Amino acid sequence: MELRHLQHFVAVAEDQHFTRAAERLLVSQSGLSASIRALERELQTPLFVRTTRRVTLTPAGRALLGEAERILAQVRSAHEAVAAVQGVLRGMLALGSEQCIAGVYVAGLLASFRRRHPDVEICLRQAGSGALAEEVAAGRLDLAFAVRTAQEDTDQLRVVPLAAEPMTVLCHPDHRLARAGAAVTPEDLGGEVFVDFHPDWGPRRTTDAAFAAAGVRRAVALEVNDVHSLLDLVDENLGVAVVPRHFRHKRPSLTALPMKGTGEAVYETVALLPPEQATSPAARALMALLETGGVGTPQEGAHPS
Repeated sequence: MELRHLQHFVAVAEDQHFTRAAERLLVSQSGLSASIRALERELQTPLFVRTTRRVTLTPAGRALLGEAERILAQVRSAHEAVAAVQGVLRGMLALGSEQCIAGVYVAGLLASFRRRHPDVEICLRQAGSGALAEEVAAGRLDLAFAVRTAQEDTDQLRVVPLAAEPMTVLCHPDHRLARAGAAVTPEDLGGEVFVDFHPDWGPRRTTDAAFAAAGVRRAVALEVNDVHSLLDLVDENLGVAVVPRHFRHKRPSLTALPMKGTGEAVYETVALLPPEQATSPAARALMALLETGGVGTPQEGAHPS
């Protein structure tokens, strides 16, 4: 099995189209098709279902995809490790992050990293913590800044704690809770209209876990995928939001109330990495930069609005 066959297979799987994959790989379409056929002959099974418009993976193709991505990531790490021994850090840093993650100012960290390692290409993907954990475990990301989920350290995933903080209720100043001005429990919020993130985002996962532990059912009526939309909806008094405490700095006009009665539920941010031996030199350099504090931060700390 040749590496180029796996590279071609992954490209077709990603693009779901032979022509687009061939253009991206800078190879002829006939050459790409021959490469895929050679791989299918070796494995003695079809890897794609071909139609006139697109191609999709067969069950065998889906089984191969994760392994192929891991193999290619390990090969890339090997090349980068050799370059690092020679004193040159190059290649690619594939990073994932949630929005407004606590404990790290991602933009400043990447700017500092680029100044120190200009030969490394940086690729950033923003997604929810569940998806990011899967991407790191599959070898598609070198590391990710995320919120701790129920998934602990595994053979494919290493978890490095960054920060932890309590959750806070944000509401409009005219809201009844704001007028009371007291700490609130999940029971106090039982009948409220909630603004919250997609279920895969860390703050939503933390809030869902806190309410489930308290035995309080809640329904999210207004679901968003970005912080500023959430704050805008609360600012218009359309609902309340349970968010990490540092979010209160992003919209001072809103009332922030502490949460109580949530047990052990805290918003804990982590760095997700592959096992030590599989961590790329670029990821090691980025974590070293973060740990030594060699990164600029915005004026209000590591939580830019």
